[in-house]
Amino acid sequence: MKVPSVHVCILALVATLCSFSSVQSFTSHHSIRPYGTTSLKASTANSDATTTTEGDKTSSGLLKRDRYVATNRFAVRQGKAAKFEKRWATRKSKLATLDGFKYFHLMRRVTLNNDDGSNVYDEGDGDDTAHGNYVSFTIWSKKSHFSAWRSGEAFKEAHGGTSIGAFVSTMVKSAMVLRGAPRPAFYDGLLIQSTIPDSQGEVVDGWRNVNADGVNTLPTECFVACNQFFVPPENAAAFEQRWKNRESKLQECDGFVAFTMMRRDASAKGHGVVPLSSGEPSYTSCTIWRDRAAFDNWRKGSAFQKVHGGGDANSKKSEEEAKPATPPQPLWSQPPQPVFYEGTLVITGEDGA
Repeated sequence: MKVPSVHVCILALVATLCSFSSVQSFTSHHSIRPYGTTSLKASTANSDATTTTEGDKTSSGLLKRDRYVATNRFAVRQGKAAKFEKRWATRKSKLATLDGFKYFHLMRRVTLNNDDGSNVYDEGDGDDTAHGNYVSFTIWSKKSHFSAWRSGEAFKEAHGGTSIGAFVSTMVKSAMVLRGAPRPAFYDGLLIQSTIPDSQGEVVDGWRNVNADGVNTLPTECFVACNQFFVPPENAAAFEQRWKNRESKLQECDGFVAFTMMRRDASAKGHGVVPLSSGEPSYTSCTIWRDRAAFDNWRKGSAFQKVHGGGDANSKKSEEEAKPATPPQPLWSQPPQPVFYEGTLVITGEDGA
């Protein structure tokens, strides 16, 4: 007997939520948080992150964690984007009041129209291509803060688990807008840079207060540029060191909000958390901008050109002289894959991400 697809989705969602809860594991003007010493201090303080040794590295030679990043990847059904966003906007959550919370947004995947600078929602046209068309993105100060939230009452309230009836109702509503169960993925946040917001969206009792009608999608509050890297384990330490040694000018760019290099936490287990395979990125760079225009201005500017091997004609000679005789070899198994998002429902701590 064939089970209706919505029923299958409900069963999968129930299993995912139950397991997820038990697994251990902006605005236009910003002021800049000092970079370097702040980031190192954060990674040193987070001794719950990994096996610690001297300096900023673990016993395995990898960088110590600055933050812990929890994501959940959704496949929203066609035509259901606004309804999905409304469910997030109207949920009960005390997220912003919780110990260790740093930053949250819900992001929808987009493709870039470079002719007019607009973005087009990348809905996907099937189960595979729809996967990840929406992603929830939360930054925690420490992994222990995330684990405490996931095992506490605030998690149950946000996910409809205060009673059996509320839980079932949440699952049914989810099944009507999603293609199957969400797929959580967790990361060590490295090389954090962030700005301190001068103002924030309205937050009431720990959650954003916005109008959501379920017909129109929510306003875009930030733009997110990601680059997915497929780095074999034997190259991980060298990859991280190469990024650590890069000269970054992000803090000097108008509209920059935050950056982190995310290293997949392969130790996470549970339903929906699949073992990391060669077909999935082991690292993802994530840069949050005030809007698409700020990202475009950075990409056209000298800071981008310098980091990515460009520059004006007058500097080409000196750059050529500075280049090593042999260019560094790629440390990944396949070319990086860029992914772009619009972020909404932004919640940020007073000191940024």
